[in-house]
Amino acid sequence: MSSRFASLRQLVLTFTLTTLVQAPVLAEENQAGTESDQTSGWTAIVRGSPYWVSQGVYQNILTIRRWVLRESGYCSSPERHILFDMRGQFLGWISDGADRATTQKRLNDTRQSLHEKGRTEEWIAGDADTNGYPFALACDQPHVNLDLSVGRYLGAQGTDLVWGAWDDLSFASREQPGSLHDALMYIVQRRSEQNRFTLPAVLPRYLAGQILIESGGQARAHSQANAKGILQLSPSALNDCQIKPQNYWHRLAQMDCALRLMHQNARNLQPIFDERFGHLPESKRHELFVLLLVQAYHGGAGRVQALLDDEILAKPAEYFAANHERFTAGDIAFGMVFHNLGRDRLGLASLYYVADVQLATEALCRTPQLKPTEFCAWK
Repeated sequence: MSSRFASLRQLVLTFTLTTLVQAPVLAEENQAGTESDQTSGWTAIVRGSPYWVSQGVYQNILTIRRWVLRESGYCSSPERHILFDMRGQFLGWISDGADRATTQKRLNDTRQSLHEKGRTEEWIAGDADTNGYPFALACDQPHVNLDLSVGRYLGAQGTDLVWGAWDDLSFASREQPGSLHDALMYIVQRRSEQNRFTLPAVLPRYLAGQILIESGGQARAHSQANAKGILQLSPSALNDCQIKPQNYWHRLAQMDCALRLMHQNARNLQPIFDERFGHLPESKRHELFVLLLVQAYHGGAGRVQALLDDEILAKPAEYFAANHERFTAGDIAFGMVFHNLGRDRLGLASLYYVADVQLATEALCRTPQLKPTEFCAWK
């Protein structure tokens, strides 16, 4: 990792909210530490898959994550696991067993059955420590209730409203507080007028989506990894933004800090991104860059940089850049990660996070308040 990214990578590590709901005992795909560097089993399947399999993967992953977030489709019952292939295509589902071992056996039996029926060319048994293939995803996971989160973001209840001062910012008042949305737009406008941050025009919409996914819009959200606040910032990130401990949960400070981190990531990643993908059509190029910025917020700018210029990790990006006409911007962003699963701590959670943020932005832009606004127009 380049030294210029060392401190920045610490800045941008954020963690999905986990302490508000106790995680259930699930099968192997939800266990920690599955992002290993092994080159057998499921990772061998990933390594051996041609890059073209990433065609359509973005929309496919959005579909299965939508079922999870909305508790709909094949996740209408939370006591299920769904199985999908390397293209993110749904293959089947199982009802969970009474314990982890029973669920695991059902997953492996279903994998073998799918292979015998010709639904998948290969299958790998999983266990408590190792992912199997086809991949599986539990419907019952700690996740954001999108409807409640959207309500908090838009200030449906008085307790969701915000006012106050931070740095040179002063938003609303005790007598007339505003919504998180209005606060975010205020901060974006002020920092733009001051020429302090240079960001893609559409990025505030994705930052709003991250507020929903990171914390559900709850000011006092606190994860097991010690990430704090509406944007689940780590103490090191908060300290680098010069936020004192008594202000860690300050919502204006959190949004201002997140914008600063996004700006730093964009500034550092832009040159290498342009070198790799600068020839793409403008709209596709902008969409891809924003998705990679969301990925960088989740997993670190250094990791995204490696996907663009590392001798091994950048091979998928090299292919997608040369054959971009065959893929959407989302397919490219996901393909760069998928074909490196198991390397550099990259796992399916890296894809799920970006998908969830995209779904959160869509939920916001379906609301009557935001749908007709410039906020929901792709720029």
